[in-house]
Amino acid sequence: MNGSAPTYSLFELIERFGGEVVGDGSVRIARVATLENAGADAISFLANERYLHLLKSTAAAALIVGPTARDAVDRPRIVSGNPYLFYALVSALLNPERALKPGVHPSAVVDPGASVDPSAEIGACAVVAAGARVGARTLIGPGVSLGRDATVGADSRLHAHVAVYDACLIGDRVIVHSGAVIGADGFGLAFDGERWLKVPQVGRVRIGNDVEIGANTTIDRGALEDTVIEDGVKLDNQIQIAHNVRIGAHTAIAACTGIAGSVQIGRHCRIGGAVGIAGHVTIADHVEISGHTSITKSIAARGAYSGVYPFDTNRQWRRNAVHLRRLAEMARRLASLEEELEKLKGARGRT
Repeated sequence: MNGSAPTYSLFELIERFGGEVVGDGSVRIARVATLENAGADAISFLANERYLHLLKSTAAAALIVGPTARDAVDRPRIVSGNPYLFYALVSALLNPERALKPGVHPSAVVDPGASVDPSAEIGACAVVAAGARVGARTLIGPGVSLGRDATVGADSRLHAHVAVYDACLIGDRVIVHSGAVIGADGFGLAFDGERWLKVPQVGRVRIGNDVEIGANTTIDRGALEDTVIEDGVKLDNQIQIAHNVRIGAHTAIAACTGIAGSVQIGRHCRIGGAVGIAGHVTIADHVEISGHTSITKSIAARGAYSGVYPFDTNRQWRRNAVHLRRLAEMARRLASLEEELEKLKGARGRT
């Protein structure tokens, strides 16, 4: 083991996070690793029983398993009702974020009218405009642009080259990854018969506490009212969120999803990758949407929804596509045949 790295015994881990130790609880671990690649200083976990066979061959010093796998191996182990969550807690303990270096880098530009807490770190070439506020123990990374009157709360981290436009609000303990753009104008245009005219976007973006925003994700400011991301929302990379959208607390959205304007998404939703959501629809709380699904109307009831057309060989897909074009006609003909059948049944019953 690396003598400079912190190590923890299994007993110390359950004191922090709960669970039950089976076997030698004095075993110390310094890192987390997969079952295949773990070594004598590592702890690994089993969250999916399809990998149960790897428990016999892993070289991990200790394991995190669920109750059903409690007796599947003799190696020292922690039994937890949620092995993946326990692994996440251990991983965070063993891989803490780097400590901040409070102060302003010499190459950064901080307007005299801005307010920066003395415990915050302002990175190289960052720009903090007049009226902007940076909270305690917050990182403003290299090349970040924080617009006029924008606010970032305490214990937040804006990584390199994030752009936060004027007047946008970011809460506490928020992580924004590189390249994200918060508060750009929404796609508001009016057509006068010959050309498009820009509609001013005068709302803001308001982001709650404990939110994470992935790399190159874009969140547009509202046209009149604010675009709102509530507490605990987790957004993956390369998501587009249009103006006046509201995303409810603790919803998670995977990469490449596109959300059109004025969509209202409920709390505790889970939305897969590359989902497309049309404008002005409402999605209830506790809704799950499978990847690549297109949502064109509101969802009023909790549950799981899917709309993925299965892939096939190109030749077979083309054959099926021909029939898809004729679905409306086929449905009309089927309804007509059903009507004729009912008439025949009625005539037979009278004879």
